[in-house]
Amino acid sequence: MKSIAFIFILFIITANATAQNGWVWQNPLPTGSGLQGVAFTAANTVTTAGLGGTIMRTTNGGTNWTFPSSGTAASLHGLFFADANNGTAVGDSGVVLHTTDGGVTWTRQISGTTRQLFGISFTSANIGTVVGTNGTILRTTNGGGSWNPQTSGVLNRLTAVHFLDVNNGTAVGDLGTIINTTDGGATWNPQTSGTLNTLHTVAFTDANNGMAGGDGSAIFRTTNGGALWTSQVLGVLVGSIDNISFLDANTGTLVGGGGVIFGTTNGGTTWTPQTSPTGYGLNAVSFMNMNNGMGVGELGTLIKTTNGGATWTLLTTGQDPSNLLGIAFTDVNNGVVVGGGGTVMRTTNGGTNWITQTSGTSEILYDVFFSDANNGTAVGADGTIIRTTTGGASWSPQISGTPNTLYGVYFTDVNTGIAVGALGTIIHTTNGGAQWDSLTSGITTQLRSVFFTDSNNGTTVGASGRILRTTDGGTTWNPQTSGLTSALFALFFTDGNTGIIVGGSGKILRTTNSGVNWISLTTGTTRSFNAVFFFDANTGIAVGDLGLILRTTNAGATWIPQNGKTTNNFNGVVFTDMNNGTIVGTEMNILRTTTGGLTGVQDNPYSGNPRSFSLSQNYPNPFNPTTTISFEISRRTRATLAVYNLLGQHVATLVDEERGAGTYRVEWNAGSVASGVYLYRLTTGASVLTRKMLVVR
Repeated sequence: MKSIAFIFILFIITANATAQNGWVWQNPLPTGSGLQGVAFTAANTVTTAGLGGTIMRTTNGGTNWTFPSSGTAASLHGLFFADANNGTAVGDSGVVLHTTDGGVTWTRQISGTTRQLFGISFTSANIGTVVGTNGTILRTTNGGGSWNPQTSGVLNRLTAVHFLDVNNGTAVGDLGTIINTTDGGATWNPQTSGTLNTLHTVAFTDANNGMAGGDGSAIFRTTNGGALWTSQVLGVLVGSIDNISFLDANTGTLVGGGGVIFGTTNGGTTWTPQTSPTGYGLNAVSFMNMNNGMGVGELGTLIKTTNGGATWTLLTTGQDPSNLLGIAFTDVNNGVVVGGGGTVMRTTNGGTNWITQTSGTSEILYDVFFSDANNGTAVGADGTIIRTTTGGASWSPQISGTPNTLYGVYFTDVNTGIAVGALGTIIHTTNGGAQWDSLTSGITTQLRSVFFTDSNNGTTVGASGRILRTTDGGTTWNPQTSGLTSALFALFFTDGNTGIIVGGSGKILRTTNSGVNWISLTTGTTRSFNAVFFFDANTGIAVGDLGLILRTTNAGATWIPQNGKTTNNFNGVVFTDMNNGTIVGTEMNILRTTTGGLTGVQDNPYSGNPRSFSLSQNYPNPFNPTTTISFEISRRTRATLAVYNLLGQHVATLVDEERGAGTYRVEWNAGSVASGVYLYRLTTGASVLTRKMLVVR
């Protein structure tokens, strides 16, 4: 693997992070969330939508981005603007969001379904169609004020839809599904695509001429309204075609897997490859005019052209296929992350800038530990150990004495440390790493992490549910019983007795007696946990695969999910206080929180499950401009807390995500609404509670 030796300073694109809370992207920028939809609404104004409820907006062609609140953590798969002001985004769990001010603010609409929604098309500000899983089709004639189901005649997932006018539309989906309507969706009729591949996109330039694309480089064209679809050959194997967009009858662009871009000037009769600035998949493309276009895709990819696709520029900074695996902060500002290819990155301002350091190695670095502000050690593949005495500004190699990969390291003071790794390897130093000596673990399975509560007492965990404990500084190690056979990846102790272990298949163990007994906790997930951090015996964060973040405030009795904004794996987490924390993961992902990962909702789960489902009167009431709403749920469920006016029109969504049993408080700022009476409604499954509140000026 190559060593990254260039200076990597993240400042090229600025993002308005003040509009965000919870977890905010530090790398890549302006986001690392996969983007699924993009729309131009003016010459320089672009809106995008994607994973984790992400909505981004620029008014200067992508130089700066703001993050309007979507009010949801559900991933958004489709975005469509009927004009400069009226736009709609759709996604998981039947989420439909609507804007009437060009994407500055978004409100939740009632879709009437919990199915995933993928494709969307409007022919005016009022008339639109949405498609999704299980052949779902929804239609509105009043701008989303109500959505009515239509009968598609298919059970396959529908991924995209395009309407030419109020009556004529086509939808595509899994197993080569194509259906069309000529009466606004009152009836849908099947068409033959000639493929069993998933189709991801469809676009028509007039009643006869249209194109569809999908997996396996599949691209199909019709010149008779879909009565016959014929296969076309791009001449290049692209994997998948994810979006086709036409500016007029002749000029179009398609994008897809591996960052491919093709353009046509003859209505799709022939397609010409364009040079793409990215190798990441592109999911959508939009043009404002013949010159200005933008594409979006995986891992926050943003590309831009100002000359009709003759050249494309990558706007996203910090993208890299390398994985970040270990992290350490010595205070709120100073931190180091390590990862693949010998990557070492350092910040001195809380992650506003991350600067790549010369590590002196190209080996994977799995873990890093600092005993004070200056002295730190990183370990990795093939027995690699590097050491800094300058806070991470410079690094020197050390001789580990083992060829085995080292996965974890911990120091109890500036001189005394332990590293663990493959084949049961445990090595020990008492002179800051000038010499490392081998210790006997008694096992030959992989050890992944190690933690000490003082100079004598420590624990290491690893493959096959292995837990080893020492009470003499590592001289001898004794097995403990985990009750598991799955891998254990990380651990954290808050005192000599109380500790947490996390691992594969959603497993978390807790002890209150130094590991004499380990109790399995219920997490509600089967995804692997890769790292854990606790502030005290009760409050902690665990992170893992596919953007998993769970938080507990009651020693793990309940775990509350937080919005990870990505499907990448998280590999490390560290906090310097209850509010300031950082997560690292695959594809050089770095996220930062200054709110403990919380959004507007404050988590206060009971140590035992609440017995009721309740919604309290807001306080203060009347109020101007902020008030606090408390609610209680008795079991894990999806909770939605929304505000409506007396006409029943949606005003704001305050909560819309799965929550564990507990009590919660959310603050609502009514500064943007008129004085008057408003309703706030809590919905969980079939249960609904509503109360009134009064805004006064």
